[in-house]
Amino acid sequence: MALRRATLPSVDPIANDPPMADPPDPWGASPARVVIVMPAYNAARTLERTYADIPHEIVGRIILVDDVSRDETVEVAERLGLDVIIHRQNLGYGGNQKTCYDAALAAGAEVVVMLHPDYQYDATRIPALVEPILAGRSDLVLGSRFLGDPLAGGMPRWKFISNRFLTRVENLAFGLHLSEYHTGLRAYSRRLLETIPYRLNSDDFVFDQELIAQVVAAGGLGIDEIAVPTRYFEEASSVGLRRSIVYGISTLRVVARYLLHRTRLRRSEKLTTRPPAP
Repeated sequence: MALRRATLPSVDPIANDPPMADPPDPWGASPARVVIVMPAYNAARTLERTYADIPHEIVGRIILVDDVSRDETVEVAERLGLDVIIHRQNLGYGGNQKTCYDAALAAGAEVVVMLHPDYQYDATRIPALVEPILAGRSDLVLGSRFLGDPLAGGMPRWKFISNRFLTRVENLAFGLHLSEYHTGLRAYSRRLLETIPYRLNSDDFVFDQELIAQVVAAGGLGIDEIAVPTRYFEEASSVGLRRSIVYGISTLRVVARYLLHRTRLRRSEKLTTRPPAP
């Protein structure tokens, strides 16, 4: 269960729509269509810098879900004026995201941006991230560090190698050609979140990979990616080697589950979705 510290404020749409003769506006009539969610745990040292980079003119709401942080994450978020939801107990990275997406959908989001508040990902790239969804070309857009040079941005070489290996395996299994699956900057359409059963997913870090497998299994949902710079520094959160090994094994299990489901050798409830709405 989650305890709400702040009531989500209402956001009025812009009154004047563009004239019919003008080209379609991909941003629509109101910035309220775009909601940013931040799954947070001990992010007090980096949250303000992350927030400062967000292009607020295109965002309706910013929702931070705190997973029982042991620092001043909640205090910083409230000082910045974010909508804050506080978990009563630690639910894990995946459990945090479930609360994020439930809250964003309840707030009326048409596009949901998941942004790690650790300042590893450049929030100024959010307009490029959401544009394919607002334009109706995609339902999932990933911010990829591997469309640039992640090693130059400070990514440890062992993380680079493991990311490359897992991405190659997932591309082969899913029939895609993505440069990265393991990013903390993503955008989802409302249609996608209402199609896939994300609430059945793991409460751990592998949640993100289970979600992508669900998107592929659903069919009819477009996937795209944009380049984002890589930033590694002391204050940024980082999963250690042991947790990374567990995450890698869990990702391979997701791939195996998907292949068994696709070949009908073992059907998975997580991968059984209703067809996406037109």
